Amino acid sequence: MQIAIILISTTSALEELGWFCFKEQSCSHCCPILEMGNTDVGETVFFSVVIPTYNRKPILEKCLRALEAQKLTDVETRGGASYQQTFDGASLQGYEIVLVDDGSTDGTLEWLEANKQEFPHVRVFRQNHAGPAAARNLGVEKALGDTIIFIDSDLVVTENFLQAHESALMQGKEKLGGDRFFTYGAVINTCNFDNPTSEPYKITDFSAAFFATGNVAIPKHWLEKAGLFDTRFQLYGWEDLELGVRLKNLGLKLIKCPAAVGYHWHPPFTLEQVPRLIDKEIQRGRMGVLFYQKHPTWEVRMMIQMTWLHRLLWGILSVNGILNERTMAPFLQWLINLGKPQLALEIARIFLNWYNVKGVYEAYTQMQKPA
Repeated sequence: MQIAIILISTTSALEELGWFCFKEQSCSHCCPILEMGNTDVGETVFFSVVIPTYNRKPILEKCLRALEAQKLTDVETRGGASYQQTFDGASLQGYEIVLVDDGSTDGTLEWLEANKQEFPHVRVFRQNHAGPAAARNLGVEKALGDTIIFIDSDLVVTENFLQAHESALMQGKEKLGGDRFFTYGAVINTCNFDNPTSEPYKITDFSAAFFATGNVAIPKHWLEKAGLFDTRFQLYGWEDLELGVRLKNLGLKLIKCPAAVGYHWHPPFTLEQVPRLIDKEIQRGRMGVLFYQKHPTWEVRMMIQMTWLHRLLWGILSVNGILNERTMAPFLQWLINLGKPQLALEIARIFLNWYNVKGVYEAYTQMQKPA
């Protein structure tokens, strides 16, 4: 198995439709996997960690530094890449970070160029702004490894992150007798920018998603067989879970990997964020209908909240929209002033979910109208 880290970026027309890499030397020097043949899980491992990014430079810096600081047991350095020997004769051949910039305008690419010596594992590609689905597809295409790790650019991982995924992959193959599975690490949400990894696990961090790209490792060939991400998902939401449905239909299983921990940073909640959050919920509703068009099942209806149950639930909790961003603003601000922005956000989800459900049904009604 081979794993690479890819960060994707977009600012110009992909350098006139051509990708670029900050590495001036041959990638076979920094990424020796180019000189290897494909290998099976359980023999050798080279990680390609694929990261799409868009205007997230401050937290991206922490994301990349955490990946560069990975602790691998029995490490040996050859040609600028890190190698380690693991259990049962399996060898972690190394890793790369492939960063795909989705058209950032905040100086991300300039910062990376100025600090490239600090990130020996990073390869950078860029594209015009097309959304995370297209960015991740580019990352998979450019990945040198045969196992992909997806994380987001606002995720800060622990120092044993890669080792934990590698161990879970090896154990999974031994248990299942093949590689028809993926590993899913833990994601802990935090608004602590200075020390994100100090955040404790909370009940609100639980996720029942089958396949989510915040922290997942999967053999590359299964992604290719499933057809990668659907680039029609250009607004917020559902592109990863939709791919997960196709992976499940191929018979892939999920193996939890709680030791591979990533801390998902977001700024502390303020009332100024509310209009953007409402817009994201409306977008998520529209993309949810696209999800349902592709997979018209009851399971998907439950996921996207397009059921009478969700309509009733959020209608009652929001008093049919009476509890909204305007009427709840004083109470939310009071909680924020008490130093409880996370609690304020969770309460705000009452009307945010109401906007989402309304967005789903409005998009579904629009879809059914004759062209």
